[in-house]
Parts: sequence; structure tokens; C-alpha cells
Amino acid sequence: LKAVAAARAPFVSRGDESGTHLRERTLWDAAGLAPEGPWYRAVGAGMGTALNIAVGMNAYILTDRASWLNFGNPGALTILFEGDPALINQYSFLPMAALADRPDRAARAAALEDWLTSERGQKTIGDYRISDAPVFIPNATATPAD
Repeated sequence: LKAVAAARAPFVSRGDESGTHLRERTLWDAAGLAPEGPWYRAVGAGMGTALNIAVGMNAYILTDRASWLNFGNPGALTILFEGDPALINQYSFLPMAALADRPDRAARAAALEDWLTSERGQKTIGDYRISDAPVFIPNATATPAD
């Protein structure tokens, strides 16, 4: 990001307060930078739209693996950097407290949690591929639902 900012190279940001956008802001902060100017475009849009804008501008962008692998219009863009722990995109299952007064829904939520954290669920998550590339890294510890 320091090289992008120093070169004033085009950079497209989702600019939408999504998890990806919040991670991007964390990375800019860690680099000691506050991106601004015509080279930095916060588009206030979802990932698909932001990727299309980045392709049109031949710009840098931070994206998640699933969106990139599903994206059908990469133009000249390629992945330049991946694998750093700072880029981990954690998905979580969080049953809502409001389910406590809905036993039918609470039971279904508990069953889903049990499956997601089970050996079979973790294998299914880990085996999911797009264009033969893995998308998710399962990391749940299988524990019984409370």
C-alpha cells in the first residue's frame, strides 16, 4: 500500500463499511497512511461493482478470494499478494440471542452450529472450490452446542 500511495497509482476501495472495506482501512492505518486524492476512489459499492470499476481503471483493489474466483471480467488484473495473516477474512456463525424465546428456531440454529463445527462440516467447508481453487479454510473446534 505504501508503494501504491507513493506512486499515486489508481486504487479502488469498496468504501461501503463492509468487512473488506474495514480491513482495507486497517491496512492503510498500519501503513501509516490516509489515502486521499484522485488516485484513490471509494466507490461505495459491493465487491462485484468495485471489481468492475477497478478493471475499467486498471487499478489496485483489495478483494476476497471467493469474489475474485467468481469474477468473470478480470481484464489485466491479477493477484499480486496473498497469504499474509493480516488478510485473513474470517467468517463466523453467531446464533442470535433473540432465538432464546423461539425454541423451534433455537433448535435449528444449534443443529446448524453442530454441523458447521463437526468433522463433516469442516471437511465440506475445506473442500469447497471455485475453478479448482480452495476458497475457505475451516478453523472451527468441534464442540457440542450449549
